[in-house]
Amino acid sequence: MEYSPAAWEQAMQVQDVILRAISGEIHWFQAAEILQMTPRNLRRWRERYERWGYNGLVDKRRSPSKHRVPMRELERVLQLYRERYTGFNGRHFHEIVHREHGVTLSYSYVKQALQRAGLLRTRKARGRHRRRREPRACFGELLHLDGSRHPWFALDPEARATLITIVDDATGAVLYAQLWSQETMRAVMSALAHVLRTEGLPMALYTDRAGWAFYTPKATGPVDQSRLTQVGRALQQLGIEHIPAYSPQARGRSERMNRTLQGRLVNEFRVANIRTVAKANAYLHRVYLPQHNATFRRPPRDAATAFIPLGTTDLNRILCQEDQRVVAPDNTVVVGGQLLQIAQQPGRRTCAGLRVCVRQHLDGTITLTRPPDIPLTYSRVTASTVRLALTRRTPRRKVRHPGKGRWPTPKEQFGDFR
Repeated sequence: MEYSPAAWEQAMQVQDVILRAISGEIHWFQAAEILQMTPRNLRRWRERYERWGYNGLVDKRRSPSKHRVPMRELERVLQLYRERYTGFNGRHFHEIVHREHGVTLSYSYVKQALQRAGLLRTRKARGRHRRRREPRACFGELLHLDGSRHPWFALDPEARATLITIVDDATGAVLYAQLWSQETMRAVMSALAHVLRTEGLPMALYTDRAGWAFYTPKATGPVDQSRLTQVGRALQQLGIEHIPAYSPQARGRSERMNRTLQGRLVNEFRVANIRTVAKANAYLHRVYLPQHNATFRRPPRDAATAFIPLGTTDLNRILCQEDQRVVAPDNTVVVGGQLLQIAQQPGRRTCAGLRVCVRQHLDGTITLTRPPDIPLTYSRVTASTVRLALTRRTPRRKVRHPGKGRWPTPKEQFGDFR
């Protein structure tokens, strides 16, 4: 077995001191003090020297380990990171090479090897000490909804999109993740509709104070709970508590999830050669989310679920933009830049001046209702419809009204006196 030069050097020093003690040049207590060990331990070294000679003085702890990593395997791991997975964090890279390339090395060894090779930088602890909030006990007791705008496509650095995510507080599972162009009311309601249809009604939803979430009269001030946004109105109708966050640290779980996804998805999209939002969303649903939840999802403290079955609740009627309109004298209302012509309703001579409820649904359809929740039929007024109505209009007959028009001349009034 091969030993390091330092092990042989130490063995030579121990042999020299033991031989001096055996010859009587120094006392055994002096020998133990020179070697910085106890007399009892020195007696053990003397017995090893008498039994195995010089080889017995070699410190076996300095010998190469039988479990050491082969150099070829270490070089393969470093080569994979340099050539294919540059930019991955240590944990993500370890999961990928373990799953895709059969690497059996531990996470700690791979991380330290990358750091010693200068491929992975070390992170310093930052920020002041904060008290950790315990996760909720039941699955569905609290959901975190947040949007993260980021350059998700490494192959198209100029393109930016917003990732809308919904994370369960008790288990850490990502229940929804999809890229949108902006963090809009429609994107948020679509995310909520997906979770409500697949899981049920949660107890509470935790979000920031974005414009779609809350009305904040004064910047950095408290929200106005009496003036609800469209999302707030929908959550109130569904019986879901809406909790605002007043700092990024308060919603630390969603912020950490955003950081995790930014560190992982950018590299996975690059390796999968993904450049568009459509392909990215398909990859998210088909590949990434199942792997992510299998890795990070943890069991809740209470096995009971807090989700309530949706039952007969009509989400299409609740998750929409709901506004009030007053019907114009020509029985029309304007919704989203569109002119809607209300047809004559049974039992009513006209709808002019009537206050109606307008709902713009997520699928683009529009419904009109009048009290007490009676649907109204309508048709869209387009430019071609207006032109057709103008061509069919009958011309008015000009009627001469006495006393109107120009004043008659004297010749017309009294005739010619010549």
